[in-house]
Amino acid sequence: MGIHSKKKGLLVVLSGPSGAGKGTVCGALRTYAPELVYSVSATTRKPREGEVNGVNYFFKTRQEFEEMIGEEQLLEWAQYVNNYYGTPREFVKEQLEQGKDVLLEIEVQGAKQVRERFPEGVFIFLLPPSLKELASRIRGRGTETEEIVRHRMSAAEQELGEVEYYDYVVVNDRIEDACDRVRSIITAEHCRRERFINDQPNWLEGM
Repeated sequence: MGIHSKKKGLLVVLSGPSGAGKGTVCGALRTYAPELVYSVSATTRKPREGEVNGVNYFFKTRQEFEEMIGEEQLLEWAQYVNNYYGTPREFVKEQLEQGKDVLLEIEVQGAKQVRERFPEGVFIFLLPPSLKELASRIRGRGTETEEIVRHRMSAAEQELGEVEYYDYVVVNDRIEDACDRVRSIITAEHCRRERFINDQPNWLEGM
């Protein structure tokens, strides 16, 4: 008979301080790990030219979004510049039940909300090689004043203290290496005894 290969997908949460390179690593993973599904956020902001509902975002009215909050349909949510942003629980659930791994790129505070509502997720903390390199990356954007850089660095140092709440740490020194480490973590998590037993409760009968 053999052991069935069917498995439930993983929710992989990639987080870390601003400037650690979360967006860059996730962008590269689209090439290195095309099998990953990227979580689509819901928002109340208006669509920009070329954006597609259900692809770039799930575009919601303010009333619809607040109903989602009240009905606990979001893994996390926040308000930024008078608009709501959040991660719909149902979209993630559907992908996981199909056996697909879902990647969620999110800030540290949002990751804490996700852990509270979905503790079985895999939480990866992305680190810069050093604080000096982190400051260099923030300045390299060319959009921040020195005062804002100092503010971001102060916030980043506080966020670094949250590393103890994550399952894994990946240092983003080279993009290719960081992507390889993330993929290795996903492979290892699928091989965890607990997940195997949960996904294959009758595994012995299949041998």
